[in-house]
Amino acid sequence: MPHGKTAFAYLADLQRVLATVPEAALGRVVDLLLQARSTGHRVYIFGNGGSAATASHLACDLMKTAHVPPLSALRVVPVMDNLPLLTAWSNDLAYERAVAEFLAIQLEPGDVVIAISASGRSRNVVEALEMARLKGAHTVGLLGFDGGPALDRVDVAVHVPVHHYGLAEVAHSAIGHALTVAVKTALEKSLLSENSTGHGRG
Repeated sequence: MPHGKTAFAYLADLQRVLATVPEAALGRVVDLLLQARSTGHRVYIFGNGGSAATASHLACDLMKTAHVPPLSALRVVPVMDNLPLLTAWSNDLAYERAVAEFLAIQLEPGDVVIAISASGRSRNVVEALEMARLKGAHTVGLLGFDGGPALDRVDVAVHVPVHHYGLAEVAHSAIGHALTVAVKTALEKSLLSENSTGHGRG
């Protein structure tokens, strides 16, 4: 069963990659997400190709799966889902400017930006992170390979140092689910605490 062995070896490689995920960085991202929810700030998530799909998936999970009623939900914007706007800026300016122009209009100080990139070298990701800093947003990178230029442009890097697009993308997807579980668990604990003390709900 050589094909089965190849597939199983890939999964074994994935286990090793997941073991490199930095725990402290995960905690910092969860803190930023919880802070954004409590202050009413927005979370903007983007990437290219497979990472664009991961970004949309993470946005869905953070808004829906991590929502603990009656607490307010996270306000998340899946940037790459606005295809007409992104293609308009790509056509009129350049593709590398599309996300940056979106953020230039939308971002407010204190918002959170999550860039997902296996290589960390995509020009539109790097320029978007530079725009996010200019606008006073908190920046997070889910990165692979050596982190690329994006590594030096984020406040928090969840970096898996694997030089393989598939493994990096699957790891980032798993990280997204892990962040969702952590946010939901923290909110559930917060709600239990509020109910037990009789304090108001946020």
